[in-house]
Amino acid sequence: MTKGHASQSKETASSTTLPAIKAAVVVEGWSDTQRLSLAVDCDTIETRGSALEKPVLDQIKRAVKERGVIVLTDPDFNGNRLRNMILKAVPEVTLAAITKDEGRADHDNPHKSLGIEHAPLKTLQAVLLEADKKASSGKERPASDITFDFLFDLGLLGAGESKKKREQLGNELSFGYANGKQLLSRLVALGYQQEDVLNALKGGQHGQNN
Repeated sequence: MTKGHASQSKETASSTTLPAIKAAVVVEGWSDTQRLSLAVDCDTIETRGSALEKPVLDQIKRAVKERGVIVLTDPDFNGNRLRNMILKAVPEVTLAAITKDEGRADHDNPHKSLGIEHAPLKTLQAVLLEADKKASSGKERPASDITFDFLFDLGLLGAGESKKKREQLGNELSFGYANGKQLLSRLVALGYQQEDVLNALKGGQHGQNN
């Protein structure tokens, strides 16, 4: 695992001691680790790319048993692909996500690339603290009552506005974007309930369900 060094930058989320994250946080690279170190006190597991190598996967499997694991990858195609790979291999992880707008820097980023390293520190802090409540709680996720028909009736599947609604849902529940085929399995794997989805679509929830 890796721990960044906040002292290397003048920018920090707060002048006081940074809040500690109990769970290990999976990120894609060193720059993400450094960015998180300015927002929270945490240990990271770096995938070092969009591939999921066995040594990294073994770290995640061990950490999820000992302390819990939060997956926080970039809000782009490769980041979403990596989230899906990790969730499939280790369903016990907790997903966290930032929006594309939050991952796109307003300055010092001429190509407007997306990444955790560009996200506001307060956003990273809030997302990780919320996810940590679930990741490190040691409680089993409840069985989900969400069905295909429920998602279809809400317009999350099979409608012209479905993609937009799925983006909203992924942002509100902090698990990132899921296409029509992925949405049901992801919600069920993470133990979300129909009430969580309804609240998220109303804009009444951000982050992991409790």
